[in-house]
Amino acid sequence: MKKLSARRRHPLAAVVVLLLALAATGGLYAAFAPAGTAKADETAQSLAIEEGKKLYSVGCASCHGTGGQGTSDGPSLVGVGSAAVDFQVGTGRMPAQQPGAQVPKKKVIYSQAEIDQLAAYVASLGAGPITPTEGQYSPEGADIAKGGELFRTNCAQCHNFTGEGGALTYGKYAPNLEGVSPKHLYEAMQTGPQNMPSFPDTTMPEKEKKDIIAYVQAVNSDEADNPGGLKLGGLGPVSEGLFAWVFGLGALIAVAIWVAAHTAKAKKS
Repeated sequence: MKKLSARRRHPLAAVVVLLLALAATGGLYAAFAPAGTAKADETAQSLAIEEGKKLYSVGCASCHGTGGQGTSDGPSLVGVGSAAVDFQVGTGRMPAQQPGAQVPKKKVIYSQAEIDQLAAYVASLGAGPITPTEGQYSPEGADIAKGGELFRTNCAQCHNFTGEGGALTYGKYAPNLEGVSPKHLYEAMQTGPQNMPSFPDTTMPEKEKKDIIAYVQAVNSDEADNPGGLKLGGLGPVSEGLFAWVFGLGALIAVAIWVAAHTAKAKKS
């Protein structure tokens, strides 16, 4: 008893007891809390997949197959990932109204919660690009000048160098990028929808994607400085070509008529 009392009066006794209490508390938390959290997350994910499968059966299975394997009316969705679903459904391109060379953007018919459920189900069919977080696609702090260089190198040949879009072959086209959200721009680069090539992080790192998004937003913002009136390249290649053809050819015809009229007067004189 005397030895025990002596140890209790030791200056380090309180510190030892405190450390033991903290260790016991930490051990109990590690043993119970993470497992409970993981189980809750797993349950929520399972519910999302279950609800997504119901939505898929009603709105998608007729074209993409009951298990996402694809049919003659729609491609396989195995391995496209949640990012592709979030882009296609979140921009209204899917469900498609009718088959064609390219599915246009239209009014979104699903809520974001339903889109997330559809994305969870399709992602469960096979690994693919994951829906990005706000930190990944936010253009805050990005290099706009670098984004312009990257855009002109990788995107301008189809989308026009200010993102106005343009015609492609066989009824296809590169859509106008004005007003497209940063999230959907990022997902399009990730997944390569329709006629667009994909730019995964191994090809184009996250930082470069953010730079491109910042550039597209800058050149299409209401505050963009266009001292010449209509911005250069702002009408798109088809409209600009038509303008050049009509007015350019019209000017040449006017000059030819003027030359012919003055030549005839000179001969009469």
